[in-house]
Amino acid sequence: DVIAPFEVLVAGAQALGGGLTVELVSAEGPREVVSGTQDMTLTATAALDPAKPGYVVVPGASGPISGDPDDGVETIPVLLARAAQTALIPLMGEAFANPEITVATVCGGSIVLAMGGLIDNRYATTHYMGMDVLDAAGVNAVSARVVDDGDLISGGGVTSGLDLGLYLLERSYGPRIAHAVEKLFEYERRGTAWKPSGIEPREA
Repeated sequence: DVIAPFEVLVAGAQALGGGLTVELVSAEGPREVVSGTQDMTLTATAALDPAKPGYVVVPGASGPISGDPDDGVETIPVLLARAAQTALIPLMGEAFANPEITVATVCGGSIVLAMGGLIDNRYATTHYMGMDVLDAAGVNAVSARVVDDGDLISGGGVTSGLDLGLYLLERSYGPRIAHAVEKLFEYERRGTAWKPSGIEPREA
């Protein structure tokens, strides 16, 4: 969930030749962060600063989807619920309060924010297996790869992180920068970025 948007945004920064800085941060500050998949670790180089303008991208989690937590099985719902109890939530609350920050999520990142009570009645997406969790948490879940709800932009499953990163580049810097990264990665953004605007389609 972290790597796809990180790589896209770094490539965007290179295409821009300046004006965009991309870094891995954590709520706790510089540290090794276990990403989930086979305990791969990433290095956060700074603390999340909710006063710093820009985008904050919140990833989800990787792990089993079923199993008994009482038997020590750390399922994705358990991991997401644990994240929702950390210092991340108050920091993200401050980020949402900052008009110069747009929050973006990939996969279960929107579920973490929902569990923390930060996106009630907002429009968002997540991995298709977590859509009911978003609904139950009071979020208007939308089945789309990328959902733009103003200062909240969410992506679905892990590969949607590519689309999310490209959408952020286009939104902030225009289509030529996004296209340059698409060309570099030999990848074309998929689907329409859904927004709560425009003409409501009629039921078939």
